[in-house]
Amino acid sequence: MTQLHFAESLSRLGTESAFVVLARAGQLAAQGRDIINLGIGQPDFRTPEHIVEAGIKALRDGHHGYTPANGIGPLREAVAADLHRRHNVEVNPDHVVVVPGGKPTMFFAVLMFGEPGAEILYPNPGFPIYESVIRYSGATPVPIALKEENGFAFSADEVLGQITPRTRLIIINSPANPTGGVTPREEVDKLVAGLAAHPNVAILSDEIYSQMLYDGREHVSLLQYPEIRDRLIMLDGWSKTYAMTGWRLGYAVWPASAVDHVTRLCINDHSCVNAATQYAGLAALTGPQDAVRDMVAQFDARRKVIVEALNALPGVRCPDAAGAFYAFPNIEGTGMTSKQAQDRFLDEAGVATVAGTSFGRYGEGYVRFSYANSTENILKAIERIGGLLG
Repeated sequence: MTQLHFAESLSRLGTESAFVVLARAGQLAAQGRDIINLGIGQPDFRTPEHIVEAGIKALRDGHHGYTPANGIGPLREAVAADLHRRHNVEVNPDHVVVVPGGKPTMFFAVLMFGEPGAEILYPNPGFPIYESVIRYSGATPVPIALKEENGFAFSADEVLGQITPRTRLIIINSPANPTGGVTPREEVDKLVAGLAAHPNVAILSDEIYSQMLYDGREHVSLLQYPEIRDRLIMLDGWSKTYAMTGWRLGYAVWPASAVDHVTRLCINDHSCVNAATQYAGLAALTGPQDAVRDMVAQFDARRKVIVEALNALPGVRCPDAAGAFYAFPNIEGTGMTSKQAQDRFLDEAGVATVAGTSFGRYGEGYVRFSYANSTENILKAIERIGGLLG
């Protein structure tokens, strides 16, 4: 019998539990169960029609071949123009690298700085791929604890206090997945000021939810701080903002010293992003933005509904979600662990959610609900869970 000898490093690679839950929910649905999915983190809206048509037109116009590894010039220029419009910053299009989604930027950034003996700070609870890839690189993951009492914003003092001579990279994410937390400008200011004492530490700022904020909150992009631009990697993209998760299109702005390195990683990894998708992304940035505003307005309305409904459940308290499209209620009062709640909500109530521990050990006592679903389904799901909790 064949026994393959896989690399030891594979044992350090984690997964994204939302996809595991999605698969389980699909199995139950295939058995005839009525499942409401509040687990997966993707908009439930269609990609706006003018974007779809731009992708189709690109195919019909013959854009079937390779493109430059870092993305077509017009798209990188449009990214720079969009960042100037939204953040009032100047970005060199040559520093923009287009990749298939947000994860390649995370992977490449960690691989650039992560190795045995190095430390990388990352948010916890946070997007699970951060910790997974850090461990895979051989570096030591150092969690930045995000706390409910701080609105799940990071504390600059705590982050700065965790930096050691081995720290190579700090990952931050605001608005945040899974918590919906948004870090206020004063904490970002304090972090940037403190980083002056650590000039060799790089920063990866995951800003994929940058256009999804509520109640007048502002998004603070780290691109607005010229003093760290020479060591900042800013990640954003199209997946969430334009309901383009399946198109697989993202980008990052890289410091000049890293552009050649990341371009070589792109060449080795995926050659380039498929051409038609890049033209669709160009139409998204240069075309009307009404669909984005409408989608965020609908998320805002659902946010209010789900937070109020969750707070009415016995043993549950749900802080207000400041950004993204996630609620992250505390379920300690139910007597269940996060994993127990996730499993019972799905198996007994037919509602797919994701345990807080899927996002790190500091997520114990919480469950993530995605409100990328209709208000009707959200209310039905909470009613089912209410029946389970008694």
